[in-house]
Amino acid sequence: MTGNGEAVGQDRPRHVVVVGAGVAGLSAAWRLRAELGADARITVCDAASVPGGKIRTVELAGRRFDVGAEAVLARRPEAMALMREAGLGDQVVHPTAASGSVRALGRTLPLPKGTVMGIPASAEAVAGLLSPEGVRAVAEEPDAPALTLPEHDVSLGGLLRRRFGDEVVDRLVDPLLGGVYAGGADGLGLRATLPAVAAAVDAGASSLTEAAASTLPRRPSTEPVFATLRGGLGGLVDRLVEGSAAELRLGQPVRELHRRPGGGWRLRLGAAAAAHAPPDSDLEADAVVLAVPPPAASRLLASVAPDAAAAYGEMELASMAVVALALPEGTELPPTSGVLIGERERRSDGNRFTAKAFTFSARKWAHHGEEGGPLLVRGSVGRFGETRSLQVTDDDLVARVRSDLAELTGVTAEPVDVHVMRWGGGLPQYGVGHTERVARIEHAVARLDGLAVAGAALHGVGVPACVATGTAAALRVVGR
Repeated sequence: MTGNGEAVGQDRPRHVVVVGAGVAGLSAAWRLRAELGADARITVCDAASVPGGKIRTVELAGRRFDVGAEAVLARRPEAMALMREAGLGDQVVHPTAASGSVRALGRTLPLPKGTVMGIPASAEAVAGLLSPEGVRAVAEEPDAPALTLPEHDVSLGGLLRRRFGDEVVDRLVDPLLGGVYAGGADGLGLRATLPAVAAAVDAGASSLTEAAASTLPRRPSTEPVFATLRGGLGGLVDRLVEGSAAELRLGQPVRELHRRPGGGWRLRLGAAAAAHAPPDSDLEADAVVLAVPPPAASRLLASVAPDAAAAYGEMELASMAVVALALPEGTELPPTSGVLIGERERRSDGNRFTAKAFTFSARKWAHHGEEGGPLLVRGSVGRFGETRSLQVTDDDLVARVRSDLAELTGVTAEPVDVHVMRWGGGLPQYGVGHTERVARIEHAVARLDGLAVAGAALHGVGVPACVATGTAAALRVVGR
C-alpha cells in the first residue's frame, strides 16, 4: 500500500466490521475509510443506541455540555491530530489559567506543584497538605534503603505506603487517580499507570522522590496540557461518523464471532437467542476490529483466541456517574477549576462525601464562563469497589452531590437544569499485571489474520490513547 492509501496487491479487505462505536472504534472506522477508499464497506455495530461510547455531549440549560470525557491530553498528538484532520481545528479550546484544588485535612487547598500524579518530588511540595508526620515521612524517604523494582509490576499504593506512609496515598495520589481510573492506588499497578516513574527507578533513581523529580520538566512549559472542543467532544464523534461513511448498526450487540472456513469472519448480531434471531442477524466480513469493553471482548474471543479472552476476563471495571448542574447566573463559584476529594475525607457532619470531584466548568473553560448564561458544574461520583454511592435514584444522587457542593463551597443555589449520566462498568482498572495481560491479548490476536483489538482497556483510558489503538487496529487489518 502506498503512502496515500492506494492499494498494492489484491489483499485489501472489502468489508470490515468494527465492533464498538466509542472513540476507539470510530477512529478505526475513520482510518479504514481513508485507507480503503469510497468503495469499501465499513459497518460499525454497538449495543448502545447512540455512538460515542464514553464521549457524550448533551444539552444543559441550552448549552452543549460534556457528561463523559470532557477533555483530551493536548501533549499527546493523536486526538489533536484527528480533530484537525476532521476539520475541527478552529473549534479547539484550552483551559483558563484557573488551577485545581484538593480537599485535605478538612481544608480545600491548591493542588501542589512538584508532584507526579501526587508523588512528591520533595517534602516542600506537600507542606500544608499533609500532617507534620506526613511531611516528615516524605522528607525521610530518600534516606530509606535504595529502591529497586522487580521486572514485573507492583502495586502502586503498596509501594507508596511502604516508602511514604498512608497520607500521600490517601490525600494526594488517590484523589488524582480517582479522576482518571475511578480507582485507588492500592488496586493499580505502578508500571501500568505511571510508567515514567517506573522507568526512572529502573534507570537508577534510588528513591521515589528522586524518580518523581527526574520526570518533572526542568522549565515550566507554556504549552497547554488539555484541550476540548467549543461545542463539546460530541462534535468529534459526529465528524467521525460522517467522515467514515460507515453503516451504523446501533442497539445491535455482537454476540458471537467465528472464523469462516475459507477465510474471513462471521458475526452474529442481536441479544436474542439464535433460534429467534432476525434473518439479517449475521454479518460476513473480511476483517474485524474489536473495540469493546473487556467483558464483551472476552466473550467474543472465547472460541477464536482463548488466551486473549482469558486475559480480558481478568480485567476489572469501575462504575461512575456524572451529575451536571446548571446554576443560576450570578452564582459565586470558587476561583479554581475544581476540587478533588479523597475517599477518607469527611464532611462537617462526620460522613464521607458522595462526590469524588467537582469540575467548575464555568471557571475551567472560558466558553462555559461567558456572561449572560448559567454556570455549569460537574460532580463526579463512583470509585472502584465502592458501589453504594451509585445505588440511589437520580434525584437522590443530585441531592447528595448538591449537599457536597454546599459543604465545599457554600453554594446552595437551586439548579436551573440538571443531567445525570451513569457509566456502568465504564472504566477498566490497570491493576498489577496489566501490561502482561495486554501483551497476552496482542500476542494471541496477532496470530489471526484480519482481526485487531482497540480500546481503553489496552494502552491508556484517555481519548488520545483510544484514538491511537483504533488507528493502529485499522492499519493492522489493512495490512499496514
